[in-house]
Amino acid sequence: MSDNVNHPAHYALPGGIECIDVLEATQGKEDVQAFCVCNAIKYLYRHKAKNGIEDVKKAKWYLEKYI
Repeated sequence: MSDNVNHPAHYALPGGIECIDVLEATQGKEDVQAFCVCNAIKYLYRHKAKNGIEDVKKAKWYLEKYI
């Protein structure tokens, strides 16, 4: 079963390597933190019009990743 909040299958390579980890390895922690803030804002901004609580959970995930 896919976990669209914590480990979305469409953001992972075979073997479990996730896109966010590749970004951090190639772009650095500070750039990924900025990316996380932007994504959190995006998910909160659209949550009422798209995926509701799932988008709020995704925003939380990005804020936790930032921390």
